[in-house]
Amino acid sequence: MKKPDLSKLKNLDYKKLARDFVYGKPAEERRLGDLYQDKTGLYKHREWRGIKDTMAYFNKIWLYNYGMMVADIMKYGGPIVFAKGVWRYRWLGQTYLPVMHWFDRGLEGTRGGVMLASAWHYRGMVNTTIKQFMTMLVADQNLGGDKKKHDHTVAHDETVWGGIFYPYRDHLDNVPLQMVPYFVTCHVNNHVVLNYIDAVQSIGLPGDPCPMCQAEAGLFVADDMPDYYKAVLTSNEACDGSVASSVIQDWMINKPLHAMPQPMQFDDPLVQKHCQKEIEEAWQFVEDQYGIKFNWDTLVKNLEEQNKLQEFEWEKWDVAANTNHYPINGVAQALYRIYQSQYGNSPIWHEVDGHVRKIMEKCVEQKIDTFPLTRHRVIAWSCAPLYYSNWCTWAYNCWGLNTVINMDSLMFDMTIRTDSYEHTLEDMSTYHEWAPMRRMAVGGMHHIFELWDYMEKFNCDMVMMYDQLACKGMQGVHGLFEDEFRARNIHAIWMPHALPDKRVVPRAEIRKIVNDYMFTVMQEEPIDPSLLEFDDSDSW
Repeated sequence: MKKPDLSKLKNLDYKKLARDFVYGKPAEERRLGDLYQDKTGLYKHREWRGIKDTMAYFNKIWLYNYGMMVADIMKYGGPIVFAKGVWRYRWLGQTYLPVMHWFDRGLEGTRGGVMLASAWHYRGMVNTTIKQFMTMLVADQNLGGDKKKHDHTVAHDETVWGGIFYPYRDHLDNVPLQMVPYFVTCHVNNHVVLNYIDAVQSIGLPGDPCPMCQAEAGLFVADDMPDYYKAVLTSNEACDGSVASSVIQDWMINKPLHAMPQPMQFDDPLVQKHCQKEIEEAWQFVEDQYGIKFNWDTLVKNLEEQNKLQEFEWEKWDVAANTNHYPINGVAQALYRIYQSQYGNSPIWHEVDGHVRKIMEKCVEQKIDTFPLTRHRVIAWSCAPLYYSNWCTWAYNCWGLNTVINMDSLMFDMTIRTDSYEHTLEDMSTYHEWAPMRRMAVGGMHHIFELWDYMEKFNCDMVMMYDQLACKGMQGVHGLFEDEFRARNIHAIWMPHALPDKRVVPRAEIRKIVNDYMFTVMQEEPIDPSLLEFDDSDSW
């Protein structure tokens, strides 16, 4: 029997091994890319973050969130209803099962306060997602659901702000049609929506409209949408390019429907008055369909609670803009913010903000450098690739590109007055007009070029410019941005993508574009070379 070679053991630095075990390896030695299995992107083994952070991740994130996912199912309808939904709807099981892999991707490489604060944001989104789809399933007539619940639930396009229904919150549930089956699904499991894009194209819709609108219409074509509502409020989504798919959805829904379009040029005072009238018409539609009355006190209560969420968001932005103690990574910040601000007031957002406040205050008081690898402070502008929302986690670990803020996070940069009906309606119409992908994407040059102000405010030296290939609005100003970047001497990386459709621009191609820019233009070397190239083509 051959004797083992013990010579290598003599050359080991046992003090360093012990230090790496206790605290985790320093960033330049982690080689996070070596953890991935080819194709799937799943881990060969768990990331070792040091004793404290590994135990915190296992207990406070993995175990806690698995437990809370089960608790939420029990709280909002029970396992039998959930099981029926998984059996009936393709998107449900394929989104629910990979949730913790979604956490892993978004939180990769994080430590300490960043790991915990970012995870709380994920927790808020998971809770709200489960609450929404369980509300759907409990009332779903396709599953023999509760007819009374069905008749007290209103559906609406995901870009119709949930606050429109605040006056009726005591008697009415509102659940966005596409927020869970489409928006959340893209981020958690990017394979699922491809089926719906193909479904709507199979009946003759051309492939050039926005793939977001295609996927949403495809849900109805594939008969994969619960029947949980008595009536529905729709909008023109983010742009008028959604009209064709909206017509298809209207045919498929075949229920009382009120269209509440969002104006394209909303700075005109006459347009403002028109939008206020449309909100009042929407309220009248709800009252006519559901037999309930407008409640001013309920509206004010929810608006004031929402204002508290916005006030804390400003505190977070102030820390992010002016210190290096901000404990929330780019993907958690962006997804939580757009979900919270668009869905509207909910107890879970206040709970999450309470936890995050404590973590942030600790980081500030102890002057913790939360993102020590930062080489460049990045602002991400325009519409993001939904199938690769965790690119900013990769970019930070690989290149030190710290995505401080995202355009969609800044859409609702306002609070709403509650001192009078007139002021409230005026501010609500502005909020409605500043819907996702609206104000700074197709809201006119003044708003599109707010980039420069926010770039200065957040002390960013680089722009990640999303290039949504099927967005006719932003494609039309591509050259204008190029001119401005050159004139202002701003480093900007153009990231082409097709919103939910990863087949057009795969994630590997996005990484290659970033890699090429950092090598050739910035003349920099990666922090973690193992993340430069890897195959995650089949990954969730």
